[in-house]
Amino acid sequence: MKYLRPFLLLLLSVIFIACNDEDPNPYKGKEPEKPKTIGNLRDGINKMSDDSLGFVLYAPGKTSVYLIGDFNNWQISESYKMEKTGDRFWIKIGNLQKGKEYICQYLIDGSIRIADPYANKISDPWNDKDISSTIYPNLISYPTGKTTEIAMVVNTDRTEYQWKADNFKIAKPENMVIYEVLIRDFTDKRSIKGVQDKLSYLKELGVNAIELMPFNEFEGNDSWGYNPSFYFATDKAYGTSNDYKDFIDACHSNGIAIIMDMVLNHSYGQSPLVRMYMNGDKAAADNPWYNQTSNFANTDAQWGYDFNHESTATKTFVDSVCAFWMKEYKIDGFRFDFTKGFSNTPYPASGDNSWGNSYDEARIKNLKRIYDGIKKRNPDAILICEHLSDNKEETELANYGIYLWGNMNGNFNQATMGWENNNIDWASYIQRGWAKPNLVAYMESHDEERIMFKNEQWGNSNNPAHDVKNLDTGLKRTEAATVLLMTIPGPKMIWQFGEMGYDYELDNDRLGKKPIRWDYLDVPSRKSLHDVYAKMIKLRNQNNIFSTNDYTIKEDDLYKQILLKSSTGNICAIANLNVTTTAKPVTFGKTGEWEDYFTGEKLNLTTTSRDVELQPGEYRLYISK
Repeated sequence: MKYLRPFLLLLLSVIFIACNDEDPNPYKGKEPEKPKTIGNLRDGINKMSDDSLGFVLYAPGKTSVYLIGDFNNWQISESYKMEKTGDRFWIKIGNLQKGKEYICQYLIDGSIRIADPYANKISDPWNDKDISSTIYPNLISYPTGKTTEIAMVVNTDRTEYQWKADNFKIAKPENMVIYEVLIRDFTDKRSIKGVQDKLSYLKELGVNAIELMPFNEFEGNDSWGYNPSFYFATDKAYGTSNDYKDFIDACHSNGIAIIMDMVLNHSYGQSPLVRMYMNGDKAAADNPWYNQTSNFANTDAQWGYDFNHESTATKTFVDSVCAFWMKEYKIDGFRFDFTKGFSNTPYPASGDNSWGNSYDEARIKNLKRIYDGIKKRNPDAILICEHLSDNKEETELANYGIYLWGNMNGNFNQATMGWENNNIDWASYIQRGWAKPNLVAYMESHDEERIMFKNEQWGNSNNPAHDVKNLDTGLKRTEAATVLLMTIPGPKMIWQFGEMGYDYELDNDRLGKKPIRWDYLDVPSRKSLHDVYAKMIKLRNQNNIFSTNDYTIKEDDLYKQILLKSSTGNICAIANLNVTTTAKPVTFGKTGEWEDYFTGEKLNLTTTSRDVELQPGEYRLYISK
């Protein structure tokens, strides 16, 4: 009995706390109620036959939903009032013309007009009229005067795409070279077809994966895509859904994987998930998917409306999004934007942890859960996180199988400019203590100022005979940095036109359209940088040594060397990024004959190390014979 009373007191305390939990979101952690009388209809728009569709909307707490659209002349009718089962509203409609597009909406509680969150095509009253017919032919017109806000386009006979490349699989993802593309700024066509026109170029360059910046529906037509609105629809500003599929199919036929940039940290005010539950300019307390405020007090780390990744409704939605793109579009993997936001752990407005860099067990759990769901649906799919957080946290994610963005822009650019604070060893997964080579290291992404712009603006000019601000000099030094980056084992990423030394300032209208400079290939020094990229990628693709875990990086300020070892031979990369001639001892690891990959110069070594003198900006890539 002496143990019973404390136990009962503890039990009563737990009950009291549970009953007085003041969590403002009653749906947090609650399993969405499964439909009981809807048959086999799923959330969203369901084809039932050639003349009928079924609609299901998850809308807990709402009282009434009407389906309004072309088929009932946008009138509120009891015939189109949706039945309510638990937290879902549903309706089946018939007498539709096979193959005809209809525009419709949900009218919720008499005031909220939305398109279905799962719609695969939307009709936009503000932006569709500005989409060129050459990019999207025969785009159905918005029913101006009959309704307001974004609507959905439905069809009982949507043409199925006939895939040509089946069973594609990413080759050696642990050593892939990814090319990041903003569709808008890659070709003069500014469309997905325009990107497809350049596939032969990308294949010749040697990349085996393309990472497309967000192309699911975003707000407006002119955007980087990080302001998503609809997660199951391709953005019409770049082309039709079949244009995207044709591009992906062509990539797979050419051995190139497609990685989809996906924004699941936040969305913006046009999202139906936001608009269904609003309180002024904030998400309402009962919104099943969003937090009322971001967990980041630092306003620089806040964008749009913050997803609540602890909510089961959000978990269900996220899993559906990933599953859809892998199944419907054969996406090979995802790059998730700002995954530091995938928890509700509060972070301060200022201080060392204002960007959430410290270890956060909650978001680790959330990311592992999402990753497990992706791998369950496609064991070969990959997940890349823009995490950029505490190394302890990134190590755990990497060892679990998740890839991480490795931003090396600052250090590599310091080296190319010829300044101090330029160690590049953090581009090595081994240096970070990871068991798996899951670090996607890069010198440039869409977010960083361009290497060559900074070389030309702030490069070291202390040696007039080797002025880094000079275009040709800066490009040659970028070649040296490229050789170093590409020698380090593990996947790499190139930002579009980075292989040509793109030097238009990013922060001159940061999000605005940028000049498209395919003419750079006609400039000998730019073409030389391109060729170094191509040769390094080819070498990586043809030699297993770039997957070795037996390598070292040695840095003596701006004189750098990387040694790869394998049972079949060694590779030694050397670069002098000083602005003066420099000689340093170089460790080759074995004697015998070596040959420089770029010049054909031969070395016969009788010892495993020797001094090597390099001119400023000069580099070598020696391969043992």
